Amino acid sequence: MFLPLRIDRVRRPPLKCQGIKTRLVPFIARSVEWRGDGRWIEPFLGSGAVLFNLAPERALAVDTNRHIIGLYRNIQSGALGVDRIRGGLEEMGARLEHGGRRYYEQMRAEFNRTGARGETRGDGTAAVREPAESSLLFLFLNRCCFNGLMRFNGRGEFNVPFGHKPRRFSPAFVTRIVNQVAWVLERMRGRDWRFEAVDWRRALEAAGRGDFVYADPPYVGRHSGYFNRWSETEAELLARRIRALPCGFAVSMWKENAYRRNAHIDHAWGGLPLRTADHFYHVGSREELRHPMTEALVIRSEFLAG
Repeated sequence: MFLPLRIDRVRRPPLKCQGIKTRLVPFIARSVEWRGDGRWIEPFLGSGAVLFNLAPERALAVDTNRHIIGLYRNIQSGALGVDRIRGGLEEMGARLEHGGRRYYEQMRAEFNRTGARGETRGDGTAAVREPAESSLLFLFLNRCCFNGLMRFNGRGEFNVPFGHKPRRFSPAFVTRIVNQVAWVLERMRGRDWRFEAVDWRRALEAAGRGDFVYADPPYVGRHSGYFNRWSETEAELLARRIRALPCGFAVSMWKENAYRRNAHIDHAWGGLPLRTADHFYHVGSREELRHPMTEALVIRSEFLAG
């Protein structure tokens, strides 16, 4: 039996993004019951906090954000090793200390100019070819932009402003990121994990009996500029597709805060059991997005841990 699992120490991945589930990993791990015979499938990988902390033997990790997938592919393949990351962050950090916002904006423009190069295989999946230097630059921008946001405009350009900390990349901070990358690489090693930059529909189509799908989609009514727009229509379609899966599933979403309740839960997920946990988001562009939040985990009945 792979889950439920008690996790006493949660580790953070090298990427930061809004909605990161680091603090909720123990709650997720103890709420689900799954034998672990098939693949763990995540249609919305995000930072990868859940995948890396649970570390199943087989996994399909999917995100439409090709930069996330490119980074983790480059780490997995060894194209972007810890020494290269340390050296790159130290060099760019020194230039950031001297150039401040101007240097940050130059690097952001360079990242948006080069971007990721992708192609489509015969099976419809994306073969992301993100140069290691582009992945390194993506990691740099992610860790010195404003408040750790990950946001892209309609043209797919990273558009988060500078975080106003030119001395951000101290030796201790660089070492922390390098250690996070080393931990991620250790979790990948010896495990059958595939990282794919495709739409969530493709991920669900790959799910079979014995698999387990953990979905952490963009929250309806919350952040929508992460990489692709997310609408109520898209959220309802996701609910129908997941409920029709031949395997177990769990879906994260926000339930309520001090100001309102998420009506989408009752509308699209009614009749399914859910577990809740209180959580506080420290990542957000505005103060009103940083209030305490009650998180919900909707679970297929047969896979609810006792």
